Amino acid sequence: MLDLLPEWMKNGIGDDLLFWVGYFTNGKHLAWYASVQFTLIAAVLGAAFALLFGLLGATLKNSALAPIRLIGSGYTNMVRGVPDVLFFLFFPLAFEQLAEFIRAQAVCSPAELAFPSGRWPPCDAANWYLDTFQYLLLACVSLGIVYGAFTANVIHGAMRAVPRGQLEAARAFGMSPMQVAWRIHIRQMWVYALPGLSNCWLLLIKSTSLLSLLQIADIVLWADRLGAPNFTRSAGLVHPDWRWYYYLVLLIFYIVLTFVSEKVFAALTRWASRGMTAASAT
Repeated sequence: MLDLLPEWMKNGIGDDLLFWVGYFTNGKHLAWYASVQFTLIAAVLGAAFALLFGLLGATLKNSALAPIRLIGSGYTNMVRGVPDVLFFLFFPLAFEQLAEFIRAQAVCSPAELAFPSGRWPPCDAANWYLDTFQYLLLACVSLGIVYGAFTANVIHGAMRAVPRGQLEAARAFGMSPMQVAWRIHIRQMWVYALPGLSNCWLLLIKSTSLLSLLQIADIVLWADRLGAPNFTRSAGLVHPDWRWYYYLVLLIFYIVLTFVSEKVFAALTRWASRGMTAASAT
């Protein structure tokens, strides 16, 4: 029976191969592979929230009313100056404590509210334990608020870059203000906005590495755990510090994600520019 095996298996290489296959398919590594979904969900939902807040901020900045313009400018200027890490930690904690405060008003007794014991929340019934996906949703909103400020500036500048002559020509043809906004202004705005939006998207992707700060077992947290020196009672030292190997895998992962993103944005730019090149050539 042994004669039927390949020669490299007889030399013990087969045992090494089985060891590495078993090592990279154990429970912890499978959890590491599955944690990629947290990074992708945070990137996609964070970008959706950023685009939503960006459109809202740009609309406020383009308002004809000075107080509304001030609100839009305050949002973009203030949020852009706050470090990502600080806001990433502040918003989920503030949201959680606000929810517990509101819940405490309903479930805690008047005595517990009037004479708190120094702990938070005032009573155990007001505790709100967030699961992983609730923390992930709060992380997406945090990313959306932070990068929505950058997105708002990009969209605001892109809307001002659309030639005024085309808007005036559209009004001369009898288009309503809504038709001018949707068919001309916003339609051409994306051509000028997409390069800046691609930069915001890449910055947001890099910020997804902060998910571990919210106790979300993402790819960065698992890479640190798996690469750290591993000891067991039976075998002793299983492997030394291998973290740089795992961080190299993360480096390649983010490079591939960046490469794919650039291709997607290039395709979106070609799609948004269709017809405009031919019009400018004639």
